[in-house]
Amino acid sequence: MTTALDDILALDLTNQFSSSLSAAFLADFGARVIRIEHTGSKAAADPSREAVWNYRDDLVHRNKQSLALDLDSEAGRKLLRELAAKVDVVVTDWQRTDLEQLALDYTALAGDNPGLVYARISGFGPQGPDADLPAIDELAAARSGVMPTLPQPDQPPVYTGAGAMHATALLAYGVIIALIHRQATGAGQEVDTSLFAANMYGASLDLQAFLAIGDDDPQHERMLKPISRLDVSNPMSGSIYPSADGRWVTLTMPDTDRWWPLLAPAVGIDEHDERFNTHDKRCEINRLALIEELEQGFQQQPGAHWRQVFAEKHMSADVIERFDYPVQDPQVAANRYILDLDHPSFGPIKTLGFPIFMSDTPARMNSLAPCAGQHTAGVLHDLLGYSEDDIYQFFTQGVIA
Repeated sequence: MTTALDDILALDLTNQFSSSLSAAFLADFGARVIRIEHTGSKAAADPSREAVWNYRDDLVHRNKQSLALDLDSEAGRKLLRELAAKVDVVVTDWQRTDLEQLALDYTALAGDNPGLVYARISGFGPQGPDADLPAIDELAAARSGVMPTLPQPDQPPVYTGAGAMHATALLAYGVIIALIHRQATGAGQEVDTSLFAANMYGASLDLQAFLAIGDDDPQHERMLKPISRLDVSNPMSGSIYPSADGRWVTLTMPDTDRWWPLLAPAVGIDEHDERFNTHDKRCEINRLALIEELEQGFQQQPGAHWRQVFAEKHMSADVIERFDYPVQDPQVAANRYILDLDHPSFGPIKTLGFPIFMSDTPARMNSLAPCAGQHTAGVLHDLLGYSEDDIYQFFTQGVIA
């Protein structure tokens, strides 16, 4: 079976989760991704320490090959530049000053490889006074404006950590667009997505609404602050209520006229109660009274009861779950969102699978994360044409590992 990116060769120069996973997404769909391990930055392993499964690496470096180079040596840097001249894509999150010192920045590499797609996740974008600040998601999220709006009032701002994942997908998307452009023109280009932009787009609907509201609109100031769950504008949409066992239910029923005949009797409210018999009464005139009634109604039964009710009545609502729920959800297994694997060192494991379904060219798990330098000799021979003797000399000189 072919995969969508079978002909693509990519170089992985990454340290951070988001960019490493973006390169893995390319590998999942067939790209040959060669990860560069800098031997000079590797701490010596402690032989007395018990081996544990490196779950992070097996997620972000799956389906990749590994080449270990001493980038402190000129010979190691030369080999890396030779590889960069051969590949279709470079994915990196290294600081621009480091890339420029190693002659691995886009301008330097494009001189020898004009069709190169050079993809990088930055902290705050490639332009402007903060272009060279470190790519740290917490700092980017802090500037996005969304963190103070997430908690309940009088609670500290909430960091969701979602910006890194948004950046992962955006970078992979940018790479594919650039490859399509190259297919038509032969020209490569530089692709950048930032953690700052990713966090902003994570809150894009709210941020766009804020931009659309004038400064003199009362909603303008309201959007800067958290909203109590007991003060939502629509008690039946974007609202959450505790159940009897402490689990929370969430409702997404903006069209209250449609859902009221189902919701009211389910929670013990008379459907024809004159306080709530129109949309305006439910969402404006008697909004707070309805919130109180729903609060009391949902607390009469545990979360499992409400999930069953929602399913039976096909209601737009669900129970808010913890991490232990998707592990056993049959929907997750059916779509390969979590995979059961037999790890060669640690036995049966579960790992995140593939978030994108493709009917004809699906993602595949060909290999777990490689050991550092596992493919060094093969890459140097296959891609750069070095002989066994040449490769042995590199080993003895400490250029490769």
